[in-house]
Amino acid sequence: MSSETPMTKDIFIHQKPRTANAWEALKVPIRASAPGLNRFRRRSSADRLLAESEQRIRSVIDNRLLETYYQSIVDLRTGRSLGVEALSRFTHELVRTPDLWFDEATSVGLGTELEVVALERAVAGIDRLPADMYMAINASAEAIQSDEFHMSLADVDVERIVLEVVGQTATTDYRALAASIADLRSRGLRIAVDDVGVGPAGLAHLTDLRPDIIKLNAALTRGIDRDPGRQALGLAHLQSGLNAHRSTVVAEGIETKEELATLRSLGFPVGQGFVLGRPGRGINRASELPLLPTRRVPELTDWVRVAEPEAMPTVEAQDRSRDEAHALSLDLFPSVP
Repeated sequence: MSSETPMTKDIFIHQKPRTANAWEALKVPIRASAPGLNRFRRRSSADRLLAESEQRIRSVIDNRLLETYYQSIVDLRTGRSLGVEALSRFTHELVRTPDLWFDEATSVGLGTELEVVALERAVAGIDRLPADMYMAINASAEAIQSDEFHMSLADVDVERIVLEVVGQTATTDYRALAASIADLRSRGLRIAVDDVGVGPAGLAHLTDLRPDIIKLNAALTRGIDRDPGRQALGLAHLQSGLNAHRSTVVAEGIETKEELATLRSLGFPVGQGFVLGRPGRGINRASELPLLPTRRVPELTDWVRVAEPEAMPTVEAQDRSRDEAHALSLDLFPSVP
């Protein structure tokens, strides 16, 4: 009998020799199923990675390896800070963006626990804010509906809190979410929704949550000064927020002076972004921000020429109206130096 039998997949196990004349280590091949072995290896590797992820997130939670940065939310008509958004920054030796930390926590079943820790760290600094400023905090629908979340806000003056619902999915039950925060809203809590204009949430988060604040996603804000399509969408969301939903509209992700000037000329009342103030440990006040001219923000009627059904404007008339609106914006809102 051959000492090595040909086979599809060989695994050699060293066995103790049966006789003194045998090899020091007799390699005995064992027939194995390659697909089954690969599955076993994949499971073992996945289990190891999962255990490492859970240990890493547990370390962040137990040792509070995160701190809160604040970014100003600004009245675009006056330059005054209306509030701040609390943003988590992690101090773990593994450097990566906050969304990756929260995603990993969710993958190992610790998402809500990490969000609650972030919430507690954020609201601990609310007394540092001037009395007329609010703090916006971010939380997922799952965390918001947890007992731990509500316990963390039990002794907080929620009239100064804006709860921004993040991480929406197409399957989020917004009616259940609205019911879970009804008591907090009765105490004065305000609700904001993100990803307006993009994302899977559609309009359900607007109709069911009835938010106090609607945030125009940065995907629409970025480059709005150069893109008429983005300007049209932005104006549509502004009109919908102000008129249909009676909500304050905040344009987020403003990074350039040109974007800022365009958003102000379109009539956006509130904004947030690097050009207005980067996130930091301190609280930016109005005196630390670039003051903007206090002038009348154009009404929608300044921009949209309403035509009677029987007399729709010609293409030339629409172009002329657009030119007039542009000239009006330059007169009312010169570029911020």
